[in-house]
Amino acid sequence: MRDELRRLIAAPGARADEPVAHETEAAVLVPLFVAGDELHAVFTKRRDDMRRHPGEISFPGGRRDFPEEPLHETALREAEEEVGLTPAAVELVGTLAPVRTFVTGYVIFPYVGLIEAGREWVLSPQEVDLVLELPLRALLDGFDQRPVTRRGMTWETDSYVVGDHFIWGATARILGDLLGRIAPLTRR
Repeated sequence: MRDELRRLIAAPGARADEPVAHETEAAVLVPLFVAGDELHAVFTKRRDDMRRHPGEISFPGGRRDFPEEPLHETALREAEEEVGLTPAAVELVGTLAPVRTFVTGYVIFPYVGLIEAGREWVLSPQEVDLVLELPLRALLDGFDQRPVTRRGMTWETDSYVVGDHFIWGATARILGDLLGRIAPLTRR
């Protein structure tokens, strides 16, 4: 499964247009692991008191702090800061299509990495409330178009629900690209 995952993720993805002046470049790590012959993804639930995206479920990541920092290093640095996942514990296998946020003005570059199952997470008390390890099959089963209301506006959007966990927005778009690419592995 690991070799096939590498092949499917390494396939060329959509390239981003150059960021425009008002956009902030960010990167996320999409950590995947195999447990019981089933592929899982790792997410964080942001603290409810965060200024941006409070309480939302996302992949570990954040903005590029230094212009010369390669974006894959941004993703790895942020994953270590947020959940204690050291860069040496991640095998980067590819990228997904960049995603833009509509309200906050970010362009997010997702990097897919394989990790070993059974990690003990070290959560950043300033940013992370919870780490979620969700099976990709459960995410596929939880997909639907659902209404979301933010800042007094309601719209239908792609989303994933697993138990009490609601994934939408940029994270859902990244997840949709991932699931589309690795569909052969999730339907076994």
